[in-house]
Order: sequence, then structure tokens, then C-alpha cells
Amino acid sequence: MTHLENRTFSLNIQKFENGYFVSVTEGSNKIGSMVISLATGPTPVTTTIIPSRTESLFLKLVAERISIRIRGIAIVSTFIQKELEPSIAKALMLEIMEAIENE
Repeated sequence: MTHLENRTFSLNIQKFENGYFVSVTEGSNKIGSMVISLATGPTPVTTTIIPSRTESLFLKLVAERISIRIRGIAIVSTFIQKELEPSIAKALMLEIMEAIENE
């Protein structure tokens, strides 16, 4: 559980041999918007699986950063109650990347 600006987020990071599944939820633990990114060449290939009304840039950035870092597959899902402020998005991104680098 992560508490940021009076909001509570749950981060679930599942490591696989060839990639990661990352879930960011606010409130109840649900699958939400989803993006997949694959980095095998110089630039990642990213596809939206379940579109997001508000957090599409955050999803894409997280998925691409992870896939580039591990040279593999990153699937990222978010279920967020309301739009993320830039400070919250930055803090969540930092926490996710630290968790992946420390595994």
C-alpha cells in the first residue's frame, strides 16, 4: 500500500522469466485499463489492450520504461478512481521502477 496526497494505491508486481505484470489500483483491487509493451529492438512496441479514459500516458510510460529496462514484456494495468496529478504519477513511477530494479 502506498499513501500519496490522501489517496491510497496498491501496487502488485509479478515477475516472470521474460517480463512483468504490474497492477496499480486505487480502492478495490480490480483489473482496469491495460497496456502491453515489448522491447526487443531499439524502440518498444506498445499496444493498448483495455483503453483508459484518463491515464493512457501514464500506462504507456510505465510499460515502455519497464520493457526497455528488462528487454522483455511489460503488461501494466491501472484501476484509478480519478485522474492522477503529476506528482502522484511521478511517485508511483519511481516506486514501480525501484521495485523492479531491486528484484
